[in-house]
Amino acid sequence: MSALLKSARVPGRKRQSLLPPYGPKLAAGRRMPVELLRRHFQTAVELEHSTLPPYLCALYSMDEQRNRFAYAAVQGVAMEEMLHMVQAANILVAIGGTPALNTPHFIPEYPTYLPHSDKAFLVPLQKFSPETLEIFLKIEKPAADCAPPEPNHYHTIGQFYAALRDNIVAWGDEIFTGDPRWQIGPDHYYGGGGQIIPVYNASDAVEAINQIVGQGEGIDGTIEDSDHVLFGEEIEYAHYFRFNEIVEARRYRPGDSAHLPPTGAPVEVDWQSALNFRPNPKLADYPVGSPLWQATLDFNKIYMKLLNAIQVACTGRPNYVLDAVPLMYELKYKAIALMNMPLGNAEQQTAGPSFEYVPI
Repeated sequence: MSALLKSARVPGRKRQSLLPPYGPKLAAGRRMPVELLRRHFQTAVELEHSTLPPYLCALYSMDEQRNRFAYAAVQGVAMEEMLHMVQAANILVAIGGTPALNTPHFIPEYPTYLPHSDKAFLVPLQKFSPETLEIFLKIEKPAADCAPPEPNHYHTIGQFYAALRDNIVAWGDEIFTGDPRWQIGPDHYYGGGGQIIPVYNASDAVEAINQIVGQGEGIDGTIEDSDHVLFGEEIEYAHYFRFNEIVEARRYRPGDSAHLPPTGAPVEVDWQSALNFRPNPKLADYPVGSPLWQATLDFNKIYMKLLNAIQVACTGRPNYVLDAVPLMYELKYKAIALMNMPLGNAEQQTAGPSFEYVPI
């Protein structure tokens, strides 16, 4: 069992530790009941999803040609958050749970707090701007040294996952009772953002959690994400530091400190070119049957189809995750169309994607 605390096992590959220094690990007698652990992994699925609409709103509002660097950075992080959502669902399935992604309670009403967090800040849907990136930095903020694991009222996402990881380690393989055929694996999941990890035992679950945390806040107190260690990929920087490169308009260099600004080459960031959509749009903002109402409803229908495809994939038919790929493109086109529909108000704002539950 102690081997799980050091590194996840992959045959034929030497693996360094990816675990941040959270302090003493959970004693077996203090582990949470399995049903509660399943509920926390459902929260993990909700948490990963809750970051997607904000990231996508910022991405879709950008002019890709005038903001090439920022566009690529936000797009890369969004793709990895989709991977994290599916990865958390894999762990939940492995420990005998059933993910729920297409219910009204799954989808937050923006602006929202991160699920089960300490409510230190609200996360809105708004255009690409310095204020938006400051929120993104708060979402991805690395945990402080020796910050305690915390499944409820966590200050950083790393603390939340540390608590779940410690309980997985305390229980070991005995709780991995899920049907292996429900696992989404590399043959099913296509996209950037790393590789999906099928989860069959505690070691796999620890590896999956390491990937999620490492991509978000870096490994071993560095600016690097976990993929080059886990999968032998090229070195990339964790989410927090990719966002900070945009804020600082400067690249990090290998060896830069996680506690200091980047020291690499400057990059051009055009904050003024973003589409000026009204923050936190709602379907209820528009008269029923109006063009704005219909366009928002059509967007939400595609959004629900996307969640439905992932729901089916995570509950016994993993091939259905492939259906999500064309839906993501359709979602993008409908979001950009909304962001080009003027509201006619004094602020010269446009409509925008609301990411709301609608029955289909």
